[in-house]
Amino acid sequence: MKESGIEWIGKIPETWSQVKFNALYNNRNMKVNDKDYVPLSVTKKGIVPQLETAAKTNDNNNRKLVKAGDFVINSRSDRRGSCGISSLDGSVSLINTVLKPQSDQMDPLFFNFLFHTTQFADEFYKWGHGIVDDLWTTNWQDMKNITLILPPILEQRNIAKFLNIKTLEIDKVSNQIADEIEKLRLYENSLITHVVTKGLDSSVLMKKSNVEWIDEIPQKWEMKRLEYIAWVRARLGWKGLKAEEYVDHGYPLLSAFNIVDNKLDLSRNINYITKLRFDESPEIKLSSKDIIIVKDGAGIGKCARIDNLDPYKFGTTVNSSLAVISANLEINYKYLYFYLISNVFKNEVDYILNGMGVPHLTLERLKKIPIAVPPIDIQNNIAKYLDKETEKINKIINLKQRQLSLLNNYKNSLIFEYTTGKKQVPSNNR
Repeated sequence: MKESGIEWIGKIPETWSQVKFNALYNNRNMKVNDKDYVPLSVTKKGIVPQLETAAKTNDNNNRKLVKAGDFVINSRSDRRGSCGISSLDGSVSLINTVLKPQSDQMDPLFFNFLFHTTQFADEFYKWGHGIVDDLWTTNWQDMKNITLILPPILEQRNIAKFLNIKTLEIDKVSNQIADEIEKLRLYENSLITHVVTKGLDSSVLMKKSNVEWIDEIPQKWEMKRLEYIAWVRARLGWKGLKAEEYVDHGYPLLSAFNIVDNKLDLSRNINYITKLRFDESPEIKLSSKDIIIVKDGAGIGKCARIDNLDPYKFGTTVNSSLAVISANLEINYKYLYFYLISNVFKNEVDYILNGMGVPHLTLERLKKIPIAVPPIDIQNNIAKYLDKETEKINKIINLKQRQLSLLNNYKNSLIFEYTTGKKQVPSNNR
């Protein structure tokens, strides 16, 4: 072994060499439209036909050409790890970098494995630039000078072949666990939807709700617009922030990235600002028992409740992608939260967004969404019941997610050790 001179790689076999990124790949920067070239999505699992959940625009001609065999990587740090070799001709959004292999001394599959490691993702990030984490970009001009390793071509092929077999075995187990998690989530969604529209007592008399995807509700319940049971608001204006207004510590500025699985996640993706800017929108200051909901961008409709803002209580605000909902005295905020994460509310949002070129959940439409409102004592019982049942389900989900995390860490370690030569492919696997 010898020192590679590359900090994130460390030692490599004596027979391996170093090479710049642009010695292996050419940048393909040809613009096309998505009518002639099918739109593709760049995901952590590779390049796939465009996902239904992908953000879409009317700028159909502003796409990048992708040819089968090209390596495509998303340049944005908030999409870290989204890359892969395309098996299809097509087009991707301009935020992606499309690379054509140009050397007969490289095996694309070997480098595809290397580029999917956490270590490469971290190095890729270092070469980028931007204001804050979720606006940090690493484009071709940045990445072309990254130093990579180049094993002899035969070793590259042996390593790629070996890792392909091993990672498929790991992926099979991971997919089984992921399927179990998905089934648990579907059960949880079904349970929540049933309880917030039918209640806990199956013997009560029912009546028509006059809402297509609810059908009947208990006789003592009412259908009310959201605006009649809660204060719904969003930032009135947004002049934008200068780079110097983003700081390491200060007032937390929450965004859609702080909502994970319909829960508030304050452990990551938090931007801090130097002042609250309430001169622009004085009412956007969060309090405990508020609910935040995504109204723009990716994940429209997902929401989270705020049970306790500590240690952020000195002043937490939201960016323009989020709306803030505060329940009034006739509604239990936990019950309202469960209603807003139910399939019924999802159907309402899908109905509103259907046919929109650029999806946007306006405040006016949000305020008018009908909510099934039981008597307050029933709301309290439902909230208590769903808190208890969903906690049980989420404990099982969290256990399975930890299993997935361990498998993913093992897979990353396996790939990194073999693609950097710290472990050698057994002779019987060559």
